[in-house]
Formats: sequence, C-alpha cells, structure tokens
Amino acid sequence: MTTQTLTVDLGDRTYPITIQSGALTSAQVWSPLVADRQVMIVTNETLGQLLLPRFLECIESLAVPPKKMKHVLLPDGEQYKTLDTLNLIFDALLEQRFDRRCLIIALGGGVVGDMAGFAAACYQRGVEFVQVPTTLLSQVDSSVGGKTGVNHPLGKNMIGAFYQPQAVIIDTDVLSSLPPRELSAGLAEVIKYGLIADASFLLWLEEHMEGLMACNTQLLADAIYRSCQIKAQVVAADEREGGIRAILNLGHTYGHAIESAQGYGVWLHGEAVGAGMVMACELSQRLGWITEADSERAKKLIMRAGLPVEPPKNMTQDEFQAGMSVDKKVLDGQLRLVLLRSIGQAVVTADFDVAQLEVQLSELG
Repeated sequence: MTTQTLTVDLGDRTYPITIQSGALTSAQVWSPLVADRQVMIVTNETLGQLLLPRFLECIESLAVPPKKMKHVLLPDGEQYKTLDTLNLIFDALLEQRFDRRCLIIALGGGVVGDMAGFAAACYQRGVEFVQVPTTLLSQVDSSVGGKTGVNHPLGKNMIGAFYQPQAVIIDTDVLSSLPPRELSAGLAEVIKYGLIADASFLLWLEEHMEGLMACNTQLLADAIYRSCQIKAQVVAADEREGGIRAILNLGHTYGHAIESAQGYGVWLHGEAVGAGMVMACELSQRLGWITEADSERAKKLIMRAGLPVEPPKNMTQDEFQAGMSVDKKVLDGQLRLVLLRSIGQAVVTADFDVAQLEVQLSELG
C-alpha cells in the first residue's frame, strides 16, 4: 500500500490527513510532530495494552525524542464520555506541569478523540493536538473536522468546541484487530457518504461490501480515503456547521435519540446511525422525495454491513421526540432534519410535513 494524503483546507488552520499502513510506528511520520516537545498521549485502558506499548517504543526510539512524554488511560466506553472523565486529562497535564506549547495525541476511537480534542481546546485556552483514530468510525468521521466534546445525560455531544487538530494520522493496520461489531459501526458512516454526496461511491460500496466486511486492507483504505475526501470538502466549505456541514448528520438525529434513550454505550454510535439512516430514508420516501426502491436500496446495504435497520423495540414515540428535540440542529425551537432529495443528494431542512414524521414515530413498536 502507498501512503495517501489529503488536506483539510481551512486557511491558516489547514492540516493533513495521512492514510498509511504502519503509520502508528513510522519514524518518518512522527519525528516532525513530537521532536523536543512535551507530549501527552491520551488513550483508553484497552488500547493501553493493545497499541500503546508499540507506539511508545516508536516515539522513544526517534533520533530527537520528546523532551517529556507521558500518557493517561481513560476508561473505555461511550458511557465514560463525560466531564468527570475529561478531568483525568487535565489532572495529568497539570500534575506533569505541561505548558501551552505541549502536544496532546489522541490514540483511540471517537470517544478518546472527542475528549482529547476538547481537553486540547480548553487547556491553557488551547494547545495543539493530533488525532490517531483507531476505529473505522473515527478514521472516516470523528477524527476529521474539529468537532470535540462530551455527552450530557440529556443529550449527546451537547458540551464541546470546534477545535481543529494539527494532523490526522490513520494507520489502516490497526483495523485488523477491530471486533466485527465495531467494523460494522464504522461502515455506517462510510455508507452515509455515498447516500449524502456520491451515488457512484454508494454503488462501489454495494459492489465491495463483502470485501470490506472481510477487512480487505486495500478496499478499506480506498473507502477511508473517499470518506475523508468528502468530509474534508464539506468541512472546508462550512467549518462550524452553519449550513451544508449538517448533511454529515444523516440519520444522526434519530440515532442520537436512540443512544440517549437506551443509555450511552448500549447501542454503538454507528449502530444507532445505521437505524437512523433507514428512518431518514423512509421519511424521505413518505415525503415523496425519493422512491421506495431508493429507500429499500439504502436499507439493504445497511443490513449487509451488519447494522440494525430498525430502532429498539422498547423505544416509544415520546422517547424519540424528547431525544430529537435536544438535537443541535434544532433552531428557534424548530426541528431540522437531514433528508434525501435523491441518492447522493442530502438537504438540511425544517421544510417538511411534520405530520409525516409523527406518523412514522407513532408506528414504532
């Protein structure tokens, strides 16, 4: 595999995305980032055993190593994406007397990346950080674009900041040990890109889903590249989600309601998004915007990726409406949804027949 590089074009905050087999332990990748700096590695307890030792060995062997290198282990799971857990990072930084020229490295999935990025945004009013996503979902979505934050019991990702990393380093090798459930969760976000922005990519996914599910390294690298390419273009056009960037949330309004109602971590984020995308496609069909064949096509692909295509059986209309009402896309009390005008064309809109949504939710269970 060759190294693939993308750029998130944000003026003076522009940064590269590097996709490379073995990037985690590449001296060429890490030397310019960590040489003679204070480096705090944020990871979780699981990766502290699986990946951290190899990464530390690589950094320690550099010709010019960091002047100080420490790490902090967070508990593993979405249920720990809280302000209390965030304080573990601040405790480590302060106890080790890290200054504002330090570098935070987020080694982990979306939970670690979101919390480490939020810590970087806040510590001494902002220090540099690098994303090293270790799950497919974080490689194609959460590590790119600068969204950072933590959950609140009343809403997912409601406390946070837009804060861009210095770089995103994606090592495709780490996916070989990814549990099948986590792989499927990541494929939900990959499928999303085809549905919202690239019909030809969706066709490619339909042709190669079995290979992706089998962890074919080159297919995964190609899927990661195209996903990151689409996200980088959208983020460059709308960094702070004032408009078009919200199309990246297809299925997320439904999905976040599922996660909140079930308890964070019961359903993986990608699983909730998978079911949410099916619901968004079904509502788009009810509104007459896409055909039944289009809706079924999306549902079939999501199912082939090993994802749920229905919400939890125990979830009520009231729970959905309560969860959706605190979505970040709600403006002036008005719910906005990401829906499809066609395969490959998404819109963010409040201009839809709310009665159709109410009928959809009333038919649950």
